[in-house]
Amino acid sequence: MQDFNGQLAFITGGASGAGLGQALVFGRAGAKIVIADLRADAIETALAQLRGEGITAHGIVLDITDRAAYARAADEVEQVFGAAPTMLFNTAGVNSFGPVEKTTYADFDWLIGVNLGGVINGMVTFVPRMIASGRPGHIVTTSSLGGLSGSALAAPYSAAKAAVINLMEGYAQGLAKHNIGVSVICPANIKSNIAEASKLRPAGLGPSGYREDEATIQSLHSIHRHGMDPVELAEWTKKGVEKGDLYIIPYPEAKEQIRAHFDRIVDAVLPMEADPEGAKARTAALMDWAQNGAKVFAKTAG
Repeated sequence: MQDFNGQLAFITGGASGAGLGQALVFGRAGAKIVIADLRADAIETALAQLRGEGITAHGIVLDITDRAAYARAADEVEQVFGAAPTMLFNTAGVNSFGPVEKTTYADFDWLIGVNLGGVINGMVTFVPRMIASGRPGHIVTTSSLGGLSGSALAAPYSAAKAAVINLMEGYAQGLAKHNIGVSVICPANIKSNIAEASKLRPAGLGPSGYREDEATIQSLHSIHRHGMDPVELAEWTKKGVEKGDLYIIPYPEAKEQIRAHFDRIVDAVLPMEADPEGAKARTAALMDWAQNGAKVFAKTAG
């Protein structure tokens, strides 16, 4: 996607941080913007900023874990703008840190529910509508550098973000034939208020095994206050979308760490001489299945 003028972008978490940066950058490029966020007051503040720059913007209060509410939000977009979005930004996310061995079911439910479940809800809600519109489109999902490796202090968060990367790889393959591009952003720290995400945790969810207080919040702020500005990150995102990049990782300091991590994985694979005949037979079977047997799964259910 090269021209953003007249595009319609739906951005979760769009009232602050990375989401607001995307709203500003793509709105300045001519896109009409819908920001969806859990906080009504933040939406109003963001809308005032966007409209103050002459950007066409609409706000919707949305809990991205609520599938029925997500469907209503999609209907509202079509009622207001007369069409489904051509761009979907799955940006909303939460984090929480603590020893993996102290993680509770409630911690998993919240962190996986928002960071992975919220993305799933966005895709299942909007992808069929985007396909049905017949227009070219693009989907941008925010993962994290944390999704590229495990973490003893952020295990549920990293697991969800890893799943998001894998999911976007699958959608990129599946949506190419519909002329819908897919990108996944893997940022490190961003100058945002995500350090205070625990304040949005539903009260009735259940107990956490993590320490959550002003000391832990300030500890996270000490990282994020030095993070990349959300508008700068969105500018890199825009360049990635223009190039059709699947991965957008504008953090040069992470390159060698990522390389070392994946080198360990590659090095764990046996050399071909360890089982040449077995490798040949398995590869032939998979290639034959991909060309012939897999076709049955492409047929419409029922």
